Amino acid sequence: MKLHKESKGTITVATILFALVAAASIYFFEMWSLLIIIPLLVIYGLVFWFFRVPNRDVLDHVENVIAPVDGKVVMIKEVEEDEFIKGKAIQVSIFMSPLNVHICRYPVSGNVIYKKYHPGKYLVAWHEKSSTENERTTVAVESLTNHKVVFRQIAGYVARRIVFYCNEGDAAKAGHEFGFIKFGSRMDIFLPLDTEIVCKIGDKTKGGIDVIAKMRD
Repeated sequence: MKLHKESKGTITVATILFALVAAASIYFFEMWSLLIIIPLLVIYGLVFWFFRVPNRDVLDHVENVIAPVDGKVVMIKEVEEDEFIKGKAIQVSIFMSPLNVHICRYPVSGNVIYKKYHPGKYLVAWHEKSSTENERTTVAVESLTNHKVVFRQIAGYVARRIVFYCNEGDAAKAGHEFGFIKFGSRMDIFLPLDTEIVCKIGDKTKGGIDVIAKMRD
């Protein structure tokens, strides 16, 4: 199984802690040590599972808006996007549990025209105010259909590290990686009002594969 590059520090710390606790358990508890080691081994395995990088065949897209993350659609509504669009947009929010793949992908193809990191709170990721109050990043892409699409990585109650690798002027390619969020979190996508939304609340999404909306020239 291939692991994401963001896993290095976390797995190193997890390995050291697991080894120390396992050794102490064997020394102090002897035959009862397995009662401690087995649950720890499960947790240790979940750390590796969290940082997995699945093999996915990403297609070329022009009009399609692609799910940027694995997760569950928890919100579809008309909102005011005040940071970049400065007007009304359709917000589609996808919640990621700690068991989901946490690679973040471009939802559309085009050019990156804006990026910004915002420090903030750590409300639970499904809280509506997390979109504007939590630690987050904002990226805007001018799509190949000449639309401005904004998307936001949002830290959750557990997630305390967001990374994004894109820069203004970069070419964005729908379905391809631009960042990563550690542990539970959310991704918001802000689309033009005339966008055709093809997902619904409750849908499970597969990042880089599933189409969640369509935009026309």
